[in-house]
Amino acid sequence: MAAVARGFGAAALGRLRGRFCHLGLRGLHSTAKQPPHFAALQRFPAWPAMLQSEVLVRSMFIQTQDTPNPNSLKFIPGKPVLPSRTMEFTSPASTFCSPLARQLFRIEGVKSIFFGADFITVTKESEDVDWNLIKPDIYATIMDFFASGLPVVTDEAPRPETAPSEEDDEVVLMIKELLDTRIRPTVQEDGGDVLFKGFEDGIVQLKLQGSCTSCPSSIITLKNGIQNMLQFYIPEVEGVEQVVDENDNEEKEANPT
Repeated sequence: MAAVARGFGAAALGRLRGRFCHLGLRGLHSTAKQPPHFAALQRFPAWPAMLQSEVLVRSMFIQTQDTPNPNSLKFIPGKPVLPSRTMEFTSPASTFCSPLARQLFRIEGVKSIFFGADFITVTKESEDVDWNLIKPDIYATIMDFFASGLPVVTDEAPRPETAPSEEDDEVVLMIKELLDTRIRPTVQEDGGDVLFKGFEDGIVQLKLQGSCTSCPSSIITLKNGIQNMLQFYIPEVEGVEQVVDENDNEEKEANPT
């Protein structure tokens, strides 16, 4: 059988790889522990290792989950993404530190990418982009990436700004602790995140990320959810406002809607 494998022409090997990749994609929503073609691979152990690896990885179970934002969708690969932090990519230029985000931005119709602990939120450009058309490419890109063994982000990735520091006063420390323990976990369940950006004159400045960035209910989340909770526990908080980074403003000016 090894001789047979070596004798495959490039075209034949390509057809086999395409056939098994197709089978793997069909098995995405299967609850079976082994893909349908796993037994076939066991019968032919001498097949090229590359082909075997690709087939098995392409059978990984990727779940999708709706978010409050109809233009955002959570993809849950069943593997850690960024266990200790979150990151958002709003343009191809911002993906210099993430091979995965860079690949996802090559899919036509993708507007932004957000990495959580165990999920990836993809936001499409508009309602005119059909999820059914771009989801197969997103599935394939995620599976190919985890097969590559590359890191989700490189050492060049910027460090998070919201961690407590010695310069924070007591009120800011309480705000950050409440955000990290009570608010952010709930927001992340919806495929987004909220980051502390400052506290001045009783106003907490926050930045929304992921599915929350352009969500129709983001203002309700800020005022009725986050603001009410902060004011209940911290009397010094008079209000909450959303902050938009300069890069986001530049993007909006370059791509007005």
